[in-house]
Amino acid sequence: MAGMSDADVQGQIAHMIAFIEQEASEKVEEIECKAEEEFNLEKGRLVATARAKIIEHFDKKIKQVELQKKIQHSNLLNASRLQVLKHKEKLVNNLFESISTDSGRVSQDDAQKYRKALTDLTLQALCRLLEPRVTLQVRQQDLELMKSLVPGIQESYVGLTKGKYQVEISIDEQNFLPADLIGGIVMTAQNGKITINNTLDERLKHIGRQMQPQIRGMLFGPNPNRTFND
Repeated sequence: MAGMSDADVQGQIAHMIAFIEQEASEKVEEIECKAEEEFNLEKGRLVATARAKIIEHFDKKIKQVELQKKIQHSNLLNASRLQVLKHKEKLVNNLFESISTDSGRVSQDDAQKYRKALTDLTLQALCRLLEPRVTLQVRQQDLELMKSLVPGIQESYVGLTKGKYQVEISIDEQNFLPADLIGGIVMTAQNGKITINNTLDERLKHIGRQMQPQIRGMLFGPNPNRTFND
């Protein structure tokens, strides 16, 4: 450089080098600070994401455990209710079996009551059918009794229908009702196209179906889960 001594030139160069080094040092520091800041931000984001995933994972596990506990509780409760219902059903069935046994004694021990029962059951079936010819099925042990009752039943039927209807009653002496039935009759008409089961067993079943809600109520009290009574 003109007008400057070598010492001045060296001084200028040294000053420029010092300035550049200072600028570079500040730039490096700035870059390092920015990198540190970005690193901390990224680290915080990654930690937050990992924490959220861990919390979500354990939340799912907790919900699965709670759901499993609810399912197990529900299964145990349903199993318990089923056992109670079976026990109640058994008690009701035992009651009807007892009633059936007691009813069976009527045909065995009280002939007069059973004669009236057979007569009433036959007349009831006749009044439902209003057919001119019918066939009766009875237990084999009731055959002779039924034969003796037919004339009186026919006469009563004419009276009940005020003379509008008469009936011819025949008894099937080939096909008998099971001997272990309580008793009663099965009536057919129109060559078997129409059938009325008016056995005491069938009547007892019918009454049992109708009265089952009341009987359950008497035995076990009102059902809290039932909105309406049958």
